[in-house]
Amino acid sequence: MPDFDDLLAANRDYAADFGLSGFDGIAHAGVAMVTCMDSRIDPLRMIGLVPGDAKILRNPGGRVTDQALVALVLGVTLLQVERILVVEHTRCAMATSTEDELKAKVGESAGTDASWMTLGAITDQQATVRADVHRVRSHPLIPESVLVGGFVYDVDTGLLTPVPT
Repeated sequence: MPDFDDLLAANRDYAADFGLSGFDGIAHAGVAMVTCMDSRIDPLRMIGLVPGDAKILRNPGGRVTDQALVALVLGVTLLQVERILVVEHTRCAMATSTEDELKAKVGESAGTDASWMTLGAITDQQATVRADVHRVRSHPLIPESVLVGGFVYDVDTGLLTPVPT
């Protein structure tokens, strides 16, 4: 696959001194994070962690989707997750356009109608973070002992700001 040669070469360099062989897959810092897929976000480093410390779930907008909830349930019941961060971020494409605008942009780029697709535009980040934190806290398979917090990450400063819930 010549289109991927650069990435495969980088992978061989990475594997040359790979240190996670035999790792157990547990979240050693007891942390899980739901955050956006935005490439400006380095989820582990922004909270002082390294590979093996946390479960990281990423999707457009950093939403607590049904699949994210499944992963969080597995994290808290099987993988020693004790704290969950729900993290949206500034200048997020999902929060700077309406649903219709996003569908139009996707349709234009793809060259086909995207009006049938739900993309999940965020009209109020603070309210969305609060709703997603509540969704996690109220899930019957996530114990009350699990700490859940909502945050907005500033892509220009690197700082996390708590969202009061």
